Amino acid sequence: RGVEVRCDGDRVWVTAQAGEEWDPLVAFSVSEGLAGIECLSGIPGFVGAAPIQNVGAYGQEVAETIAAVRVLDRETLEVRQMTPQDCRFAYRDSLFKHSPDRFIVLAVTFALRPGGSASVRYPELREAIGASRAAPPLALVRETVIALRRRKSMVLDPTDENRRSVGSFFLNPILSSEQAGRVVERALSCGVAASASDVPQFPMDGGRVKLSSGWLIESAGIRKGERHGQVGISSRHALALVHHGG
Repeated sequence: RGVEVRCDGDRVWVTAQAGEEWDPLVAFSVSEGLAGIECLSGIPGFVGAAPIQNVGAYGQEVAETIAAVRVLDRETLEVRQMTPQDCRFAYRDSLFKHSPDRFIVLAVTFALRPGGSASVRYPELREAIGASRAAPPLALVRETVIALRRRKSMVLDPTDENRRSVGSFFLNPILSSEQAGRVVERALSCGVAASASDVPQFPMDGGRVKLSSGWLIESAGIRKGERHGQVGISSRHALALVHHGG
């Protein structure tokens, strides 16, 4: 446990030990006016887990602000400082996922922006905040993200019927524009979409297209709230598998 803060020019370097809880770190950064991880509010877990799959939500990823990851290399028993390039971050991916037994994350250093603008790139978040808020306060972004997550049963809440959840671990598929076009054609021919605009698509670098795994799952006939005994799909979020007790 432990968090160290160091100011240096236009960045504040926040080093958190792996055993620090993630959301309190986000709350701390927001309270100090440090931008960079505000959209990752409400995610349960620990700092040491964040780099493993390059945790992301609402248009933001930890790789955008990670400056270094301190690890124990189990092959050499040496403590190493890994750069973002060493970590090979990609969409919900990193070197750690491909060598799961080699490294133990000890601490993560984030380069945050003092007084920086909040990151509001995700359409759902932008709509919830209001288009008129060109530069919303960090605290408002955090509150809105948590409210959105709560509506989807994606925060820890003992009163929520979907509270026993393994979370949302599905990846949104990233395809070439040609592949995405074929998915749209299939959706139209199957009658799950009336027009191409009914298929959620998000442009990516290099002409690629990201599709919505939630939309694909529901369009395949697996609906929110569907159950098989005590196991099922969250009633609020098609990407979350839940257990109803017993």
